[in-house]
Amino acid sequence: MSKNLAYFNERYVRLDEPVLPVEERGLQFGDGVYEMIRLYRGVPFTLKEHLVRLEQSAQSVMLVLPKTVEEIAAVVLAGIEKTGIGEGTVYIQVTRGTAPRNHLFPEGVPSNLYIIWKEGVPVLEKERTEGVRVFTFPDERWNNCYIKSICLLPNILAKEKARQKGGHEAIFIRDNEVKEGTSTNLFIVKDGVFKTPITDQSILNGITRQKIIQILKGHDIPVLETRLTMEDIEVADEVMITSTTQEVVPVVKVNDWVVGSGKPGAYFLKLMAWFQMEVDLASLGRS
Repeated sequence: MSKNLAYFNERYVRLDEPVLPVEERGLQFGDGVYEMIRLYRGVPFTLKEHLVRLEQSAQSVMLVLPKTVEEIAAVVLAGIEKTGIGEGTVYIQVTRGTAPRNHLFPEGVPSNLYIIWKEGVPVLEKERTEGVRVFTFPDERWNNCYIKSICLLPNILAKEKARQKGGHEAIFIRDNEVKEGTSTNLFIVKDGVFKTPITDQSILNGITRQKIIQILKGHDIPVLETRLTMEDIEVADEVMITSTTQEVVPVVKVNDWVVGSGKPGAYFLKLMAWFQMEVDLASLGRS
């Protein structure tokens, strides 16, 4: 029996239960923000960091959260208890509410809060063992990619184009700089130094990205946040992509360019082990 559950504005509902109003601003305008959180052994990993970013995204688009981050956290934890999910995800979305369609903000309309708990996570054993191929595409997104907006059409199109070419992910390039994936951040390794694109407005400062930088520094591995180009990719010893649901995945081919030896490298294996240790500690309440 499925443990999946949803929440919409103060009530729990089934995932297949119709609750979305027709004149909902997230539906009609993509007027909202979101977060995705990974559950390990029933514990929401980096929950606080995700909720801080949710609040920052909301403030950036002048959206008032319907609850405090502490109250949202309480709902998240209550849903985990209700479902009993061990390994899974929690999706949180906030939109500007329900009102007659108008580009102007509605007055006196409360925001809508959705939360979805789902059992199960991606199984990426083959991808981690063999590595993945990614393709690069021009970055056609808006300028404020640091906001975790639900307006994701350019991301969806790029990822689908990459899939149709046999790729695992699409990587965006803007003004000759390599930025990030459609749903991932990017790291490369060169001569023992990890490098990742600088977090300006053009990329999302991923929570997993932040955690990995912290882990690497904790193991005295140099990390440089800098501007990267395809030339950096072509001379890299290793390339990796990171995200909440995928954790860390090794990239062995970018377009037609083979990365390093063409196999997942030693730094990837170390990083995955260190990341798993961090997850284990957090699951035991020691992180």
